[in-house]
Amino acid sequence: MLTNVDSAAFAVFLVLFILVTGMGFVASRWRKPETLAHLDEWGLGGRKFGTWITWFLVGGDFYTAYTVIAVPALVYAVGAYGFFALPYTIIVYPFVFAVMPVLWKVAKERGYVTAGDVVRGAYGSRGLELAVAATGVLATMPYIALQLIGMEVAIKALGLNGEVPLVLAFLVLALYTYSSGLRAPALIAFVKDIMIYIVVIAAIAIVPTKLGGYGAIFTAADTAFAAKGSGGILLSPAQIVPYASLALGSALAAFMYPHTLTGIFASSGGNTIRKNAMLLPAYTLLLGLLALLGYMGHAAGLKLASNNDVVPELFKTLFPSWFAGFAFAAIAIGALVPAAVMSIGAANLFTRNFWKVWVDPKVTPAGEAKVAKITSMLVKVGALLAILLMPTQFALDLQLLGGLWILQTLPALVFGLYLNWFSSPALLAGWAVGLAGGSWLAWSDGLKPLHGIDFGAGTVAVYTGVLALALNIVVAVVVNLVLKGLPQARLSREAA
Repeated sequence: MLTNVDSAAFAVFLVLFILVTGMGFVASRWRKPETLAHLDEWGLGGRKFGTWITWFLVGGDFYTAYTVIAVPALVYAVGAYGFFALPYTIIVYPFVFAVMPVLWKVAKERGYVTAGDVVRGAYGSRGLELAVAATGVLATMPYIALQLIGMEVAIKALGLNGEVPLVLAFLVLALYTYSSGLRAPALIAFVKDIMIYIVVIAAIAIVPTKLGGYGAIFTAADTAFAAKGSGGILLSPAQIVPYASLALGSALAAFMYPHTLTGIFASSGGNTIRKNAMLLPAYTLLLGLLALLGYMGHAAGLKLASNNDVVPELFKTLFPSWFAGFAFAAIAIGALVPAAVMSIGAANLFTRNFWKVWVDPKVTPAGEAKVAKITSMLVKVGALLAILLMPTQFALDLQLLGGLWILQTLPALVFGLYLNWFSSPALLAGWAVGLAGGSWLAWSDGLKPLHGIDFGAGTVAVYTGVLALALNIVVAVVVNLVLKGLPQARLSREAA
């Protein structure tokens, strides 16, 4: 298990990880409620998180450990195209500002905990509720697995091989989530985000001085892309539409996930959410700086076994051991916050929209909390098994599908906040066709996120999730019009 472990890096990593673990268990007494045996308390922190706590929590579960690893890795591999994550995190905040306070108000007034609750309340449809809940759980599982991949990359960078370190870290995560609920990731998010900011600011300030400045970094990256015949520091004309559609689709999907909605529902009010929509772009700036590490990998001349190793290798090569340990701890801790919130969000969905509806309609609030705690453990076990038993690429492919799937819940969740025109059968038909059609397109394209459309003059690649959402909405509109026309047609026949 131990191969060339840097003792200084490992010591710093271990101390910080133990500190955060302690915080996770102490969180059960932070803002201590009368009882944690209630989903409002265990799964939503009592719906009392103010502006700063929400900012750290939502930022912590939106900008994840896998983001820290994957965005620079994508930029390292393909260049400017990897920066699509920046516009999508810019587009999403006006959407959050406008829509999420309305959603929060509905959830607060009616005691809703999940997206499935909101949909059932709007349309009175158990089928649509179950569809939204099942999609949320399904889309979340590979997302949790990717957080564990990010943690695994950081652990292996320390020289710790084998699965034992990852399993131990998972057990810690599972136990303090079970004990403290949403309060644990909310408290840890403070430490995690501050550490990530320190790591990124140090990197963009120090690495360029060691590599000859940003001019040399961009030149080295452009030369590397030219040598391999693909990618570049500027978008090619053919990349503009796929870049834009990926940004738009990702933005619309981002706050449909159970973990981001959990952060919204846990907020103390609509104004808290609006303030966060104005403050969260600070993370977008951080993400842009983080993405530049991909170019720095080329300038540093790194020899990588995997593109995912670019950030760890940069810190191992260019920084003292103790700071490399600090950076790896930041990445590993950065996996704990989103993984915990994701498992809680999935557990809330399962408990409220499956267990309470189909298994035990008379379950007490304490019983709900117990089922959610057990489910959150099982969700994390499933994610861990996915990492241990499946190829990493399989988890990544499933996550790409997850984004497509969760996007299909947007019409049912959002349209009902503003319109009463759509019927539940129409939305359910749109969801089914969008989910099945989008999955089929993704499968036929080798589980790639883009689908080529032939316009005669040439083929244009578009994000498959956007195509599936468009199909979803069109089907919902057509079915709704047909259903609304049926009574009139029946009356006309009876009159005749």
